Amino acid sequence: MNFIETLLPNAIEIPDEFLQSTLETLYMSIITAVLAFALGLALGIWLILTQPNGLKANPVVYGVLDKLVNIFRSIPFVIMIALLVNLTRAIAGTSIGTTAVIVPLVVATIPFYARQIQNALVEVNPGVIEAAQAMGTSTWDIVTRVYLKEALPGIIRVSALSIINVIGLTAMAGTIGGGGLGNLAITRGYNRFQTDVTIISTIIILIIVFISQAIADRLVKKVEH
Repeated sequence: MNFIETLLPNAIEIPDEFLQSTLETLYMSIITAVLAFALGLALGIWLILTQPNGLKANPVVYGVLDKLVNIFRSIPFVIMIALLVNLTRAIAGTSIGTTAVIVPLVVATIPFYARQIQNALVEVNPGVIEAAQAMGTSTWDIVTRVYLKEALPGIIRVSALSIINVIGLTAMAGTIGGGGLGNLAITRGYNRFQTDVTIISTIIILIIVFISQAIADRLVKKVEH
């Protein structure tokens, strides 16, 4: 015990803060994932349908969506928070705090996830799509029974990548008052020179990431067999 107190003199005094910050990080990550993944999946499907040679090929629509995805993916998250401050206030009633930061988190994640979904769906064998079309299958059924079914392992993989990206963004959000482990690492660890607090916060974030990846790997193995 004396060894732990010597190694982690500051961290050992604030277990409640670590628990609260971990819950805040999980809260931001889960809510962002649910909202952004639903909207990003829809956008990714729309991209694959309207792209050249897609089932609903439309150069104009695809061009607009493609450029919007590229633009929003290119905006640094810290700047995204500043750009969306008014929208955040309108939705959350404030621009600071754990709930408020979910708004820019969702907006930043949607284009990233949509592009990952598009990349996963484009790997589906074109022959399977053509066979479904020849059988008179509707576009909706092709999307749900062919695209999503055939690309499920890839979708799980890109979802794991995206959730890890979300966790990283929540840590960044903490640097500007968003709450969570990132906020704890900065306000106590960095600003107060409590390096052990920063280290423990980082370790907890890594554990969350590793657990997310392990769950995704298990799901991929399950759907592939």
